[in-house]
Amino acid sequence: MLNKLFPATLNNNYQGSVLAQWAFVVITIVTLVRSLVHMFATDGGAQSIAHIPLDVFSSNARAAVILLMHLWGLSQLLMALVYVVVLWRYRVLIPFMYLLLFLEYSGRMIFMHFSFVQTTGVAPGHVADFVMVPLLAVIFCLSLF
Repeated sequence: MLNKLFPATLNNNYQGSVLAQWAFVVITIVTLVRSLVHMFATDGGAQSIAHIPLDVFSSNARAAVILLMHLWGLSQLLMALVYVVVLWRYRVLIPFMYLLLFLEYSGRMIFMHFSFVQTTGVAPGHVADFVMVPLLAVIFCLSLF
C-alpha cells in the first residue's frame, strides 16, 4: 500500500478506482474556480462569502484581510495547477494528493473550530469541511484499491 502512496516511479499508471480519479477531476475544477474567486473578488470573498464583517474593521485591517484572501487564492491556484499536472502526466500520485487534501481539509476544520473570529454567518467552506473530510477519507481509500 505504501508503494501506491509513495510510488518509486512517476508515471500515468494510476491503478486505483476510476471513481476516485473522476472525483479528483471535480476537486481540481472546484479548486480552480475557488482560487479565482478569492484572487479577483474585490473583498477576496472575505465578507461576500466567508461572512467576515469587513465593514467594522479599520481600513488597514480590512486591507490586510483582503490581501490575505487574495494570497490564499493564489496558493489555491498554484495547488490546482499541481492537480492539473498530476491528472495530465502523473496520475500515479492521485492517492498522495488525496492524502494532502484530507490533511488540508482536516486542518482547516480544526483551525476553524478554535477560531475566535466573529462572523455574520457560516462560511460555505466551513460547512464543506464537515462533508469533505469523511468523503476524502473514503475516496483516498478508493484511490489505493
